[in-house]
Amino acid sequence: MIPRAEGWVDFSAVKRRVSLEAVLRHYQSPDSFRAHLTRNVFQCFACQARGNVLGFVAAMEQCSIREAALRLQQWFGMSAAGRLYPAAADRQNQKLVRKEEGSNPPLRFALTGVETNHPYLAQRGIDPATAAEFGVGFYPGPGLMSGCIVIPIYNPHGQLVAYAGRALDGQSPKYKVPAGFRKTPELFNLQRAVATGSKTVIVVEGYFDCMRVHQAGFPWVVALMGSSLSVQQAALLGHFPGVVLMLDGDMAGRTASQAIAARLSGWRSLQVVRVPDDSQPDQLSSSAIRRLLAAVGCLNEGAMVKQKP
Repeated sequence: MIPRAEGWVDFSAVKRRVSLEAVLRHYQSPDSFRAHLTRNVFQCFACQARGNVLGFVAAMEQCSIREAALRLQQWFGMSAAGRLYPAAADRQNQKLVRKEEGSNPPLRFALTGVETNHPYLAQRGIDPATAAEFGVGFYPGPGLMSGCIVIPIYNPHGQLVAYAGRALDGQSPKYKVPAGFRKTPELFNLQRAVATGSKTVIVVEGYFDCMRVHQAGFPWVVALMGSSLSVQQAALLGHFPGVVLMLDGDMAGRTASQAIAARLSGWRSLQVVRVPDDSQPDQLSSSAIRRLLAAVGCLNEGAMVKQKP
């Protein structure tokens, strides 16, 4: 456990006294890594992280900015007592840290050469038009996503914030996301769902679930990128008066559906679709998806959902 130096972190002193060059010696940097040692900033095109020395350590250690500063103070023999912020300034600094920890900055680049006609997509039932619309495809270039099916992730403002990578040929891990990417403030496909003007949103677990439901005629669908609903994601669902949960049909999906339904019990309209046992939406045909959604009153002509009396 890294000592907390009585709770004080001198962010300014850490950035001033610890050079990026010194920290780089602490790690082995990948080929796709670029650093500007004079400006003390970096960018990694493989994991998509960038920033100053604090951001670099946070990305490498997968920790908060505060924890990164504490580690640097310890590694380089700095004493937090050497220069302390006044209480008010420290509180303001913590607000800035919390703000940085709670969002994903927009990417300043986009992957090129993505092959949207890869056979794997057809195997998963994704047609070329859907792949092109979502920007999903095989990425043959260098970096973390090399050799993966890449899936662009956008924030609620429609800004590209990350790529998820689906490994092929049984490689592990099955899915990759960049170091430092935070799932909790994002809902996959939210920008398209909101743009439809629908009063209802369908919530699924995974990227391919989302694309298959979209492809079945329901573009007002979002994915949790997992089976849990964060506080931020629940707030984003506030764009829609009606919510339809369509999680996987395994035990984890059933349990998550019950937990999320309980949390959203005060919603104006809430429906739960029972996906067949041990199945998931991306394994169903478009007609099967439409039947399941029609059974709870969700129609692809207008996303009409039964309302609570």
